[in-house]
Amino acid sequence: MPRVAIAAVLVLFLAGCAGVQSPPLPTATLGVDGLLGPVTPVSTPTVVASGLQAPWSIVRLESGSTLISERDRGVVVELTSDGELRDVGAIEGVFHDAEGGLLGLAVLDEEWLYAYFTTESDNRIERFALEGAAGSYSLGAGEEVLTGLASAPYHNGGRIAFGPDGLLYATVGDATNLESAQNVDDLNGKILRMTPTGGIPDDNPFDSLVYSMGHRNPQGLAWDNEGQLWASEFGQDLWDELNRIEPGGNYGWPIIEGRGELEGFIEPLRAWPTRDASPSGLAFTRGTFFMAGLRGETLWVIYPLADGGVDDVAYFEGEYGRIRDVTAGPDGSLWMITSNTDGRGDPTPEDDRLIQVNLDVMREG
Repeated sequence: MPRVAIAAVLVLFLAGCAGVQSPPLPTATLGVDGLLGPVTPVSTPTVVASGLQAPWSIVRLESGSTLISERDRGVVVELTSDGELRDVGAIEGVFHDAEGGLLGLAVLDEEWLYAYFTTESDNRIERFALEGAAGSYSLGAGEEVLTGLASAPYHNGGRIAFGPDGLLYATVGDATNLESAQNVDDLNGKILRMTPTGGIPDDNPFDSLVYSMGHRNPQGLAWDNEGQLWASEFGQDLWDELNRIEPGGNYGWPIIEGRGELEGFIEPLRAWPTRDASPSGLAFTRGTFFMAGLRGETLWVIYPLADGGVDDVAYFEGEYGRIRDVTAGPDGSLWMITSNTDGRGDPTPEDDRLIQVNLDVMREG
């Protein structure tokens, strides 16, 4: 299928855009996390940990520890509540080439660690018993959850997360085979939904693991206060995207990049020029989305609006370099990890870093 790049005129609701007024934000409300929002970054961020090597995914545990995947080494690292870093274990079979390696992590009931990773022959998801306790975690033998996803040096996707329904979601890139994204029988170029052991849920929109299709290289997953799934996605030459994901929805790649208004395809809620974003991780906390920007070296703060749209503001442009992942931090804060040692950044002696961003309510009443 030939690729047709369709550029569209976007209305950018950026703070400070001359002559453009954003719709009003929702009034301050309690989120599902019990914290008031929407929120905005305040004060100077603080470095929680440094010296990480190409970190990709961060998962906070109720025990007080945090697990971090290091893409190139293929190692899961534990950050203890005391700020110490230690290796939990290497994931057997990880093969690093360009963007491939140990990618997304997810945890189920603090008993199982799930990992999405690249091998020499495929992308796959395996799970490992999370053994021991905070400060001394180790991994049991791997169990296959899903294997055989096409892999490539680029466009592997790789984000995994458990949704409010208790099911596992995974973003799978097109692995540079553009046609796969529009082939419902191919798992690449999709967002997948599965049981914790890799089975097909009865209410999936197709008779397969496919939940949505027409994706190029999605790397962010988050659910809002209503349990609605959202995803961030790398574009090719024109537009990066933030999409509200509907079961069975087709998001257009490679027919459309960004907004195209073609029947049968769902348009993004927001699109950014690729130089401004290159989005990876996505988090929702305190009524607010936070999106990590790699090429844009930016934390994008995104507000759902009462009219169903979104507004966004860029923070920390160029201050910390490439930002790979974000997650809710302690005491209502946000945590983000940099990605300056991944071969594309300009690392400082401290890189890569896990950074805490303090948040406060942006608007009340």
